[in-house]
Amino acid sequence: MTPHSHDHDAADHGPGEHPEPGSAAQMWDEKYSSRTKMWSGQPNPQLVAEAAQLPPGEALDLGCGEGADAIWLAGRGWDVTALDVSAVALERAAAHAAEQGQAASIEWVQQDLATWVPDRQFDLVTAQFLHSTLMPWQQALQLAAAAVRTGGTLLIVGHHPDGLPPWGAHHDHEKFFTAEDLARELRIEEPVWRLEVLDSRHRSVIGPEGEAASLTDAVLRATRLAAQ
Repeated sequence: MTPHSHDHDAADHGPGEHPEPGSAAQMWDEKYSSRTKMWSGQPNPQLVAEAAQLPPGEALDLGCGEGADAIWLAGRGWDVTALDVSAVALERAAAHAAEQGQAASIEWVQQDLATWVPDRQFDLVTAQFLHSTLMPWQQALQLAAAAVRTGGTLLIVGHHPDGLPPWGAHHDHEKFFTAEDLARELRIEEPVWRLEVLDSRHRSVIGPEGEAASLTDAVLRATRLAAQ
């Protein structure tokens, strides 16, 4: 299995505009442009494990990258809003969706999580490896929780600080979290939430240069019982 995770920042530039020099948007655009394919093209395994049995509805995919998760959800009947900082990633994702016949079910949105506020709620909000170097993880993931409608599902997966990828700049452990950190900081507790999954999961992957590694995913899935 190849790794599929997006450690995405937030930055602000609209479709068709050039990102601000030095911004996260520029960084990610350049990173995506440096390769014809950044990720595996397969949906994140914890998404598949946790969402396969959910009844389809409206889903929000935060940090969608090249679109594999959004396309997988669309193929299972979901109407997906997929948000990312990178215009290059979104253009690539839209092309992949069209190739797989899922373009009509996905809305691709370029947005700044530092200023974005969800204007509606969803049956599923998924944030897979949404690790930012520019904003606290609590801020981005509180937005994710706020976007879940009553009866809906929140699914957050991230790099566990004790099982980080050996490649890349994964050195600041404060940017990462355990499942228990998520539950505490996001106040995933009754009467507002029912906690369904709180787990650390190990998986073996092949890195970008062909190196074998063992990673640990922090996984939280919860059902919203009531509005806050």
